[in-house]
Amino acid sequence: MSIKEKVLEVKKSLEGYDNVRIVAATKYLDVAQTRELVEAGIHELGENRTDMFLEKYEALKDLDIRWHFFGVVQSRKVKDIANKIVCLHSLDKLSLAMEFEKRLENTLDCFVQINISEEPNKQGIPITRVKPFIKSLSKCKKIRVIGLMCIAKLTCDTEILEKSFEKMKKAKEEIEAMNLDYAPCHELSMGMSNDYLIAVKYGATYVRLGRIFLH
Repeated sequence: MSIKEKVLEVKKSLEGYDNVRIVAATKYLDVAQTRELVEAGIHELGENRTDMFLEKYEALKDLDIRWHFFGVVQSRKVKDIANKIVCLHSLDKLSLAMEFEKRLENTLDCFVQINISEEPNKQGIPITRVKPFIKSLSKCKKIRVIGLMCIAKLTCDTEILEKSFEKMKKAKEEIEAMNLDYAPCHELSMGMSNDYLIAVKYGATYVRLGRIFLH
């Protein structure tokens, strides 16, 4: 099945979820495949490695792309991506927010990354720390927290996934209720190729899909 056919299949699977945005995770795709994906109608793309992002950013400048960043950003690399992306999905440290603050020309939409599965090898803050962390971001005038992001446990156990996504939805609603100008927190970035259809049932508004376009 071609990339174009896969895009049509994914869009069909999300019928009825008009508020859900597909962000293609391009780490599995080379430049030519990424171009094919954009030409098939996916204009929001995300990378999780700075070097791969910069390579694709330069190679695909002729296309209409809104670039997101999902991965760990080293402080010294912030300057390379800060003004090239429309959204950061992996904010989990005040020091990172401050580094972006120094480099940004305009306000950047960000998701605070939650380690919802509480796995020690995963990035993100514990869900119990999300409120104080978001309060600490008030000093960053160019950071706008549009929502929360998580990478759920890699499992086929639907119950585990549902519990994680439900916790995310509840946390998002609690932040929303704080009515912070710099953290409206109306969005949820959750759900990948293996679990996005469960995530959208629990309010995901951004799904990050990668492998699915290769099958």
